[in-house]
Amino acid sequence: MNEADIRRRLAGPHPGREAPDPKDGPTPPVATPPAGTMAAPAASDDALDLIDRPLVDAAVLVPILLGPAPSVLLTKRTAHLSSHAGQVSFPGGRIDPGDASPEEAALREAQEEVGLDPLLVELVGRLGAYVTGTGYRITPVLGLLPPDPPLLLSPHEVEAVFCLPLAVVLDPSAPQRRRAHNRGRWREFWVWPHPDHYIWGATAAILVHLAHLLREPPANA
Repeated sequence: MNEADIRRRLAGPHPGREAPDPKDGPTPPVATPPAGTMAAPAASDDALDLIDRPLVDAAVLVPILLGPAPSVLLTKRTAHLSSHAGQVSFPGGRIDPGDASPEEAALREAQEEVGLDPLLVELVGRLGAYVTGTGYRITPVLGLLPPDPPLLLSPHEVEAVFCLPLAVVLDPSAPQRRRAHNRGRWREFWVWPHPDHYIWGATAAILVHLAHLLREPPANA
């Protein structure tokens, strides 16, 4: 998929689009995720009993790097953080009172975490929100970037950054379903293959949602 195709597929409006229902198909194998790290689309039944306390609003930037071999930029969080330590994630964090929108929060957090210049990001919309077992309501913000943006990692928050090729994201056979017994019932979640990292939870679900959006025919097709 080239840059023109990506732009056509992401052309709005698609504010708050919901993720496809993944529950058709065979029962997935059992896995044991870390405590509190399950996630579900905010509008789904799975989100209703995932958390029993007020949610904290957060936003993440879903950075799509354009160029001859497009990819999605991901981070690995440092092991000592109090939330989602050591996990693969998108740049982002909680929405502060001074943030005018999820977009502003996502850009601010990306700049703080990986030194990404907000002026390099072309915002192209949002996906539907996700609720996590750690108590966040996450709004994914889609952004297009040049192929090799200069970055400066925060040593406190980010251990590493890496790219997942868009060709892998678009492969329907790449993501895998797993299930775990959580808060009194079985729940399913996505896992993405990677030679060096375990991609799952809200990050994996957002990648599946992005892939679904990119594979859909453009609205004016």
